[in-house]
Amino acid sequence: MKKISRRQWIKFSIAAALYILFTVWMRNGWLLFGLIVLADIFLTKFVPWGAWRKAKNSSMRTILEWVDDILFALIAVYFVNLFIFQNYQIPSSSLEKSLLVGDYLFVSKLSYGPRVPNTPLSFPLVLNTFPVTNSKSYLDWPRWGYKRVAGLGKVQRNDIVVFNFPAGDTVALKVQNPDYHTLVAEYGREYIHLNSESFGPVIYRPVDKRECYVKRCIGMPGDSLSVQNNQVYINGSPAENPENMQYKYYIETDGSPITEAQFRLLDVSKDDRILASPEILSYLGFSPTAARVYCLPLTQRALRIVEKLPSVKKIVIEPDILGGTTYPVDYNTGWTRDNYGPIWIPSKGSSIPLTAHNLALYHRCIRNYENNTLETRDGKVYINGKEETSYTFHYDYYFMMGDNRHNSADSRSWGFVPEDHVVGKPILVWLSLDKDHGLFNGGIRWKRLFRMVHE
Repeated sequence: MKKISRRQWIKFSIAAALYILFTVWMRNGWLLFGLIVLADIFLTKFVPWGAWRKAKNSSMRTILEWVDDILFALIAVYFVNLFIFQNYQIPSSSLEKSLLVGDYLFVSKLSYGPRVPNTPLSFPLVLNTFPVTNSKSYLDWPRWGYKRVAGLGKVQRNDIVVFNFPAGDTVALKVQNPDYHTLVAEYGREYIHLNSESFGPVIYRPVDKRECYVKRCIGMPGDSLSVQNNQVYINGSPAENPENMQYKYYIETDGSPITEAQFRLLDVSKDDRILASPEILSYLGFSPTAARVYCLPLTQRALRIVEKLPSVKKIVIEPDILGGTTYPVDYNTGWTRDNYGPIWIPSKGSSIPLTAHNLALYHRCIRNYENNTLETRDGKVYINGKEETSYTFHYDYYFMMGDNRHNSADSRSWGFVPEDHVVGKPILVWLSLDKDHGLFNGGIRWKRLFRMVHE
């Protein structure tokens, strides 16, 4: 055996120490077997890891160098994306004006502690589907259970949080909005599965491969939350409202259009400049012959500006009957988007009696998120085949809402966010693009570049 130099021992010691720290962080003793590989790379060299560097064919050596560099880059990106941070683009207006469509974010995995992946064998930087082939970007095996390693803190109230979409466990590929569970409530399970031409294949996705959403955490585990006339209440007290919270308003003018300059002053994007449908004008209290009625999302600052416009005749906030279905979609609570709850948010270790009302609210938590079987027979509830009268939760849950309250599909629509779905905390807006303008004509929002999200 070739003599091992002191320099080799030093390199191995540094690499081994870092690797052991990583193993302790992951809380997985099986990873220590990787020390055998490190020992061979740095010390014994039984496996000719760098034999390709001695290839006599220069072209082959160049190709192998490129392959080596690409593999190293992919592995590095995979680990950074998995354990440190990932990039995220704001796709919808649910958090405007706190975060804007076209914002690109650095999302910190360290803030709440990174998750050990459910699907460790996956292609880096691709969530669940390759864009060209539309094939899965991950392997179903092996599949690991939920484990989160130590982070810098925990989710706090009013944090903006990136998470995997809880109702995205089952997906009809051709109709992903609304979610599959809402489709089942509307059309029936058999109809969806028998009409694959319209709905596409129905597939299951593991937690870490569900679509990513970003919302504000309004309700914490153990809270009782309600919404009364658009005001959120936590444990009976009014919650703090986000500074840039928006609602939809119907605005009648004297026939004069709102100008481009006025829209910019109101900070309303082109996609949000909607003329109200004539069919609902009478219902909203407008004259059927009203010349021009806009439906616009406005902050309180923008609303005050609209009230002062000389062409504006009447302003009506959008009624909650236009807010769509609410969670749970398969049980009549009488709740609406703007008058919701009260609803208790499950916390780890807390128990509930298994009444009909509680089963409607929490059956997805018990069955889908905490992986139990749940059956009701002859008025009795069976969990994992055993008759039960109560259930104790194993996860903490959160209630997420968008700041754009009338244009946000959030926990009011699809329910709670389990702790194992939490991805990370947006830290920084590193790029912001405004699609209403050309790239070099206001398309880059320079004032938002490198802005901290939680300022």
